[in-house]
Amino acid sequence: MTLYGEKLPPADDRPTVKVTAVSWPGDEPDPAVTPARPAGRAWFRRGRFLLAGGLTAAVLAAGVGAGTWAYAGDVPRGTTVLGAELGGRSRAEAARALQAELDRRAAALSAPITVTVGEKTSEVRSLQVKPADLGLAIDVEATVAAAAAAEAHAVSRLFGSRAVDPVVTVDAARLDAVLRRAVGDQGREMTMPAIIFTGTTPKPVYPKPALTADQSGAADAVKASWLAGRPVTVPLVEKWPATSREEVDRLVTELARPAVAAPVRLSTDRGSVSIPPAAIARSLRFSADDAGKLTPRVDVKRLRGALGDGLAKVEVAPKDAGLTIVGGTPKVVPGRAGRQVDTATLSRDLLAVLPKAEGRTVTAELKPAQPELTEAKLADLGIKERVSTFTTRFPGGLSSPRSQNIVQAAKDVDGALVQPGETFSLNGHTGERGYDQGYQDAPTIVNGKLVPGVGGGVSQFTTTLFNATYYAGLEDVEHKPHSFYFSRYPAVIESTIYWPQLDFKFRNNTPYGVLIDTSYTSGTITVSIWSTRIYDSVKTEYGPRRDITQPRTVYLEPGPDCISAEGSVGFAQDAYRVIKKDGKVVKREKFSWRYDPEPRFVCGPQPPA
Repeated sequence: MTLYGEKLPPADDRPTVKVTAVSWPGDEPDPAVTPARPAGRAWFRRGRFLLAGGLTAAVLAAGVGAGTWAYAGDVPRGTTVLGAELGGRSRAEAARALQAELDRRAAALSAPITVTVGEKTSEVRSLQVKPADLGLAIDVEATVAAAAAAEAHAVSRLFGSRAVDPVVTVDAARLDAVLRRAVGDQGREMTMPAIIFTGTTPKPVYPKPALTADQSGAADAVKASWLAGRPVTVPLVEKWPATSREEVDRLVTELARPAVAAPVRLSTDRGSVSIPPAAIARSLRFSADDAGKLTPRVDVKRLRGALGDGLAKVEVAPKDAGLTIVGGTPKVVPGRAGRQVDTATLSRDLLAVLPKAEGRTVTAELKPAQPELTEAKLADLGIKERVSTFTTRFPGGLSSPRSQNIVQAAKDVDGALVQPGETFSLNGHTGERGYDQGYQDAPTIVNGKLVPGVGGGVSQFTTTLFNATYYAGLEDVEHKPHSFYFSRYPAVIESTIYWPQLDFKFRNNTPYGVLIDTSYTSGTITVSIWSTRIYDSVKTEYGPRRDITQPRTVYLEPGPDCISAEGSVGFAQDAYRVIKKDGKVVKREKFSWRYDPEPRFVCGPQPPA
């Protein structure tokens, strides 16, 4: 559009200012000075300048007034969130207005959401989930901040209008849990890549993708569906591990096979050791992280185990400080430092030579190695007095195999230290109890009857240890009473053990260290717990025996494996551990057990009726 010969911008929705041209006295040009011009032109030029000045002033005046109106408040005029008008308000006022709108919509916003994962098949499960269970919420402050962040120019603030989406938060961990439930049987876990050794032969485990909910878009889809009040469907997608099948094959070809093709020579300043392929296979590990990326490493701890005493030729192992009981008093046994291969460097250097066919030698540095438990640390544990002791009697004298097994277990455990917060496992401490460990065949209960078994009788030591820790007030983690009741044990407060299914565990729930001290005579086994006394007393209160059942008689085929038994009644009973401190009961724990009636086993034929 052209006005008086001036080209103006295209028409828009801004207000126009209507100006009428006028002439002022004395504005006429002097004919003697000014060249003659066509009639009517002089006033036109002058008027044009007046028009321009008037138009500018009018626009400026209008802009000042309108700008004042447009910039009133922190939030631009015409801004809405969920239909609530926030424009022209301060942030605090806008937050109150938005909160009022949310309160009005409270019922709709708290209504359950239907979440479905995958296609609509018979395997798909739809879940009704409360928004609060997903952590869905509208962040009022963040939403108001977004609403206040309008365009800077005045025209948009003057006449623009816009709807701002609310800022919605969701708890990613809760959403993930809900999606996992909704996936149900239609999903599958990711098969992580791996390389394992069978002997010295590497076997690849190829990756397979997981079938799971599309996590990337799930949060946005749930947010949008919540605000719109409609169900949400999250698609199933395949998620592949980071390491491909081709990469697994490359690692097998370039590392795993060459690694076990020949020994590696480990050289130190105290001599050298040959690391055979079998030891390499046991220590070379291929571990996948959560994303499925496969990384090789040498596990030096496994390497030590595979070499056995091999490293002892070049290393001096450190020895922990210990405690022993001398004359009824704990006495510190000093530890000593050693010299061992630098494990971090050995792992790196060994991994570097394993792919090579030649030059398979690693030079290792022997570094000073301090014991884990020093005398100073031992002194800080506060092991100063005997806090409990328990003794059981065993028949047959020390010469019987059963007694020898009890004594062997006592020797294995004697002097064990349990740090504060640490859990002690009897199976974990002794390992499998076999002939090589000094255990012998003796009667043990298997499938409800006594049969010969290596380590028979260790249950008596287990019961003695359990009671010692029980009366020390230590936390019971795992124990299982016998199936049958034996009168040499306290009812209910006793424990069997069987490798590897049945274990005895306790936790040192005190701020002090715990020392297990064992001793034996020709007919007794004793376990004492040394620490710092915390409780006044720990006692047991028994409830009455109930549901008493009589044993039956079972006739067995005579032979060397047949063990006769007198039998015993079955019953149920409760025992309560009552712990007192400062003269008050601070803990009362209930232990319950039902004993089966032990059959009366007779090695011989059943007599005729």
